[in-house]
Amino acid sequence: MNDSYTKYDRRVSRLARAALDGCLQQNLVGLEKESLRVSPAGTIATTPHPRAFGSALAHPYITTDFSDALLETITPAMADKHGMLGFLYDLHVFVHRHLGDELLWATSMPCLLEGADSIPLARYGSSNAARMKTVYRRGLGNRYGRVMQVIAGVHYNFSFSDAFWPLYRELEGDSSGPGIFRSDAYMALTRNLQRFGWLIPYLFGASPAVCKTFVQGRQVDLKELDQSTYYYPYATSLRMGDIGYQNSQTAGTGMKASYDSLDAYIRSLTWAIETPCPDYETIGVKIGERYEQLSANVLQIENEYYSTVRPKQLTEWMEKPSLALRRRGVRYVELRSLDVNAFHPLGVAEEQLHFLDAFMLFCLLVGSPRIDAGERKAIDENLLLAAHHGRDPLLDLNRNRSAIRLRLWAEELLDAMFVAAELMDGGSDGPSAESLRRQQEKVRNPELTPSAMMLAEMSTNAESFFDYARRTSEQYRDQFLGASLETQRAALFERLSRESQERQQELERSDDVSFDEFLERYFAQPAQVAGIGEYTGAEDPSAGFGGSGG
Repeated sequence: MNDSYTKYDRRVSRLARAALDGCLQQNLVGLEKESLRVSPAGTIATTPHPRAFGSALAHPYITTDFSDALLETITPAMADKHGMLGFLYDLHVFVHRHLGDELLWATSMPCLLEGADSIPLARYGSSNAARMKTVYRRGLGNRYGRVMQVIAGVHYNFSFSDAFWPLYRELEGDSSGPGIFRSDAYMALTRNLQRFGWLIPYLFGASPAVCKTFVQGRQVDLKELDQSTYYYPYATSLRMGDIGYQNSQTAGTGMKASYDSLDAYIRSLTWAIETPCPDYETIGVKIGERYEQLSANVLQIENEYYSTVRPKQLTEWMEKPSLALRRRGVRYVELRSLDVNAFHPLGVAEEQLHFLDAFMLFCLLVGSPRIDAGERKAIDENLLLAAHHGRDPLLDLNRNRSAIRLRLWAEELLDAMFVAAELMDGGSDGPSAESLRRQQEKVRNPELTPSAMMLAEMSTNAESFFDYARRTSEQYRDQFLGASLETQRAALFERLSRESQERQQELERSDDVSFDEFLERYFAQPAQVAGIGEYTGAEDPSAGFGGSGG
């Protein structure tokens, strides 16, 4: 790490002397927040996606993930975090006005489950594009089971401003094209987000316990908290552990994405999409007239590969994500390791976003060597250890093939981040630095972490995980139902609902090929084009980064 910190100090000094002119305050942030719809009894909702929300296929801000019951609300990308969270709040007010007697579950880990068959797939209509999205989800269920697919999370999408990149490239003395430089820098950032990614579940993990119905029929070594709840005493995020949606899904397939470069990343995903997997061949692809999965290959599509962070580019309609990256380079990064924050009605607090901004700049500026096989294994193990046992005061992680106490490493990282926070704030004592100080308190006192606070509250109230989650969900429901919605914002959501339904109908009318041919054309898009794109166009702050794209 010494060489990495030498680079960091040099880059920070250069940026501190440069005329930044507020360009770091123009960075864009967007959120995708998943919420499970549940019945009054606390079971997963079996009702379809409410029509009042609009079309889940075509609505820019309200859609679904794996299941019709797994609602996803998406914000536009904004430099103004307060305004962006205000938009998310208004979305929640609008959604709650049309939920009837249902709840949005306030935690990442799901409600009472009655087996995989009780979990409905997401449906998007009868168009070829809609059918493809549902078949993909059926494939996920067939491959990994439906239960783990209804875990909810928050995805934080971040991009540095257009004004930042020419300045940073000049300070680095880089002679490659601007698009190549930007993509290379984002890939370096992505590698460091993985190296230090264990810090996110420690600081923000909010899933230390789970309803026993989630692991029914599975062998687990979780401890029994009460007659309906399992937990680990020092857990931070079971969602990020091995009972969650981790890349144990690719065990035995030989699939590990490479983050050495954008080209290596695209090639590794392309290999997985084009390479048959014997385990998935036993499922079958098309049985009779019904597709059980999009293909029997290691991955059906790029988004099946789960990672805590993804380099991303906006896609055109039905454009493969890997092709968009190849053509136009990396536009932003998506951090996927945030649990739903059960202590905030939106599932995420502004303080978290200010910390993550500084974390992004830190990870960009710190040296970022390639990840070899040994470090890849350590990264995966560190994340699992932090998720299962992160608050254990004696927990050691693996850094450079040596053991280091989690607390000591966390203190070192947070101390180093202060100069990045001040750059991000445009001065001292700004919101990023203030958030950083709060995170330091969590390292000094693990009882201040959300995971510890959740267990403490359950203990104080003699509540099971289910009782805690339902009570919290009802509290937030009442808050949103009691809130007002500005007339212009309400009119916007009503209009988007109508327009999205019209767009879905238009797609259904315009299909002119069979579903078989549609899939053939989709997968026939070229895996490679000449070189990595030199995209330099401005990013539209009014546009969202987009949903999961699955």
